[in-house]
Parts: sequence; structure tokens; C-alpha cells
Amino acid sequence: MDLPPQKVKELADAGEIQLVDVREDYEWDAGRIAGATHIEMQKLSDEADSIDRATPVVFVCRTGARSGMAARAFAGAGYDANNLQGGLVAWAGSGLPLEPDGAGTVADH
Repeated sequence: MDLPPQKVKELADAGEIQLVDVREDYEWDAGRIAGATHIEMQKLSDEADSIDRATPVVFVCRTGARSGMAARAFAGAGYDANNLQGGLVAWAGSGLPLEPDGAGTVADH
């Protein structure tokens, strides 16, 4: 399911979800959501066991395309898996914060 940025922020702030950022290292380094875990897309299947099946997961990328693929794959494997609708572009466009504080940006892909 695609979740809008504000809903993801509310769920994350309440500790009700885990955020998994599937972008590449340089994208992660440029800016990220506080509390997210970084697992690059190509490493996701190898790292799947590190994602808690008991807690809903929201996958994050730049625009929602890569994270949407990840969410569909994990949902098919029995996870409560969701996608940040519009990705970090929508998150930042909604005025929501990126780390590092005051310097986080959304890198070009």
C-alpha cells in the first residue's frame, strides 16, 4: 500500500513502523529520514531477515518506484509492507525533515 508522507511521519513518530531506505549509498549520504535503516535495493534479498516481520515496514526511495517494487515483493512474502508514496521527493516537498539536520537533501538518481 502507498502511504502519503504525513501518514508515514505520524506512524514513524509513534514507533508503529520500521522505515527501510533502499537507495544507493550516495543518495543516503545526501539526506535521509531520521530513524530509517539503509539497505540498498540490490542487497535487500540478502538482508531480508534483518527486517522484523512483526512490525509493519515502509520502504523508501527517491520517487517511490524502487521502494514500490520492494514493498510488493515483501508483501508477497508475507510482510505488512508499504511504500512511501512519492518517495523522498514528496517527503521533502511536504516540508518534512531530512537528516542531517539543516543539510539533508534529496540526491539526483
